[in-house]
Amino acid sequence: MAAKILVIDGDISLSTVLSDYLVSRGYVSERVSDGKAGLERLKSSHWDAVLMELQNIGLNGYELIKEIRHLLPQIPLIVLTTRSEREDQMRAFQLGCDDYQTKPFSMDILICRIEAVLRRVREHEENKQRVFDLNGHIFDATHQTFDGAHMSSRESELMLMLCRHEGEVVDKHRILAALWKEDNAFTARSLGVYINHLRAYLTPIQYEIIAVRYKGYKLVKKI
Repeated sequence: MAAKILVIDGDISLSTVLSDYLVSRGYVSERVSDGKAGLERLKSSHWDAVLMELQNIGLNGYELIKEIRHLLPQIPLIVLTTRSEREDQMRAFQLGCDDYQTKPFSMDILICRIEAVLRRVREHEENKQRVFDLNGHIFDATHQTFDGAHMSSRESELMLMLCRHEGEVVDKHRILAALWKEDNAFTARSLGVYINHLRAYLTPIQYEIIAVRYKGYKLVKKI
């Protein structure tokens, strides 16, 4: 499944061209012209990266960087702006942007920058924790076992996503994109089947998987 990229830019003509170009290069892209609208889209759906302007977005661009970084600490964030002063760039990096590109820019070079930050995130994900202690019950994603019982690859991959985000809603579209590589009615039903498989593993212990309507699934400790 292609990476989803949100473009936040008050320059409608440029953001339209940029979003259309991203789609032509195989990405999924959506654009908004307002910073508040951008935050709402980030809260309501899974995104793999954000491209944003610092100006003309209804909010202070630096404040928006802080808001995005607080909301999604790991999401790749690239600033695309006419502000080229050294101080502007330093402030944006200090607040948490991953890259800073001044306008005008080459679309092809921008694609390379996007791929670079996405690659770093993927490598980070691959090196994260793979063994989890769920109240004395051990899930081992490397060996695909739960308390020593073998799991299927799909079960293990799904459990790993939920464990890495324990207590948080994992967007169902993100799960389908990562594990099934397709997002449609058939794969959504298949996801539901595998969620039930994992619930069977969790039945004897103090954990459960909660379905959050229209959003996704959450692994939580029972109260």
